Amino acid sequence: MKPVIGISTNLKEQVLSLSTDNIAAITKFGGLPIVLPNLEGTEIDSIVELIDGLLLTGGGDIDPTLFGEEPRQKLGSITPERDLFEIAIIKKMLAQNKPILGICRGAQILNIAVGGDMFQDIYSQTETKLLQHVQQAPRWHATHFVQVMESSLLKSIAQMEKFKVNSFHHQAIRKIPYGFEISAIASDGIIEAFESENHQFVMGLQWHPECMLLRNDQVSAKIMNAFINACQKN
Repeated sequence: MKPVIGISTNLKEQVLSLSTDNIAAITKFGGLPIVLPNLEGTEIDSIVELIDGLLLTGGGDIDPTLFGEEPRQKLGSITPERDLFEIAIIKKMLAQNKPILGICRGAQILNIAVGGDMFQDIYSQTETKLLQHVQQAPRWHATHFVQVMESSLLKSIAQMEKFKVNSFHHQAIRKIPYGFEISAIASDGIIEAFESENHQFVMGLQWHPECMLLRNDQVSAKIMNAFINACQKN
């Protein structure tokens, strides 16, 4: 029986949206994708019981009041309903030790849900000379390298110490909480991946493997396959 994977969605002007790259990435490796609305209350409990894993997708910015800050000038559009839904479902999935993969914004909201914080805008909040993290290249194209931590789950999956990723973000993870560890960084110090030390598969990636799969990127394939396998075991 195929593992059921819930996929989070964008919400704008009462319209849900989702790139089909996310659906294709799940089906390619044997998962059954379910597109999730941004619900609240007991409906979230029902969703958690239904799904075997959660894919947190990319999208807009995150409300900074959720991590104790007020909006800075470079903050983009936010969607409070999505923020609250994702934080609630993340906490319930973690409580049941069900696999989670966060992509770009998904990694950021995962970190906020577990008590971390983030840069509202890396270009105005860091003094380091940064790489181009909003690439001017096709979405499937890998544009900069990440260095992978030796003892990480990501390293065991990718079987590489360094590889290239794509990049579409101006926000980024700043600090991660106890119980989680950084698993990859860019050469400019931006956190590119992190994972739980206490769950079978809980990982956040700042890049978009679902897009890189369009050109059969092998690391992306390994990551998605490992995620689906973890959901199947669950």
